[in-house]
Amino acid sequence: MRVSVIGGGEASGDDLDAAREVGRLLGERGLDLVCGGRGGVMAAACAGAKEASGTTIGILPGEDRGGANEHVDVAIATGLGHARNALVPLNGDAVIAIEGGHGTLSELGFAGIYDRPIAGLGTHDVDGVYAADSPADAVAYVADALGE
Repeated sequence: MRVSVIGGGEASGDDLDAAREVGRLLGERGLDLVCGGRGGVMAAACAGAKEASGTTIGILPGEDRGGANEHVDVAIATGLGHARNALVPLNGDAVIAIEGGHGTLSELGFAGIYDRPIAGLGTHDVDGVYAADSPADAVAYVADALGE
């Protein structure tokens, strides 16, 4: 199973800590992590997953797989720019959103369209998003939704 972790390419210390913890908890459960492959929340979540020997997949906006953060195992270059935001939630069986701006909001919209279970940590208040109170709560929510 795969969980897409979405959030800002630039993030604060608390959000980066939460993302790293989410990644670590996903890795410990043997759940693959899908993200946009770049910096901020994406890089922190990937780093956490790698600490737990998890697998990370980055779906990049550009044409160069080398643009992925150093913790991405499988880099997928799309050349689609922000249009790749549809592919990030589509390639996860569930989604965890951490903070984020307009790009994260678009990914939340696609997650809803694709009927993915969604947990949010300090992110947009959108129908269908479970407001988790901690990284452990967010991971437990999506794992339960996936029957893990």
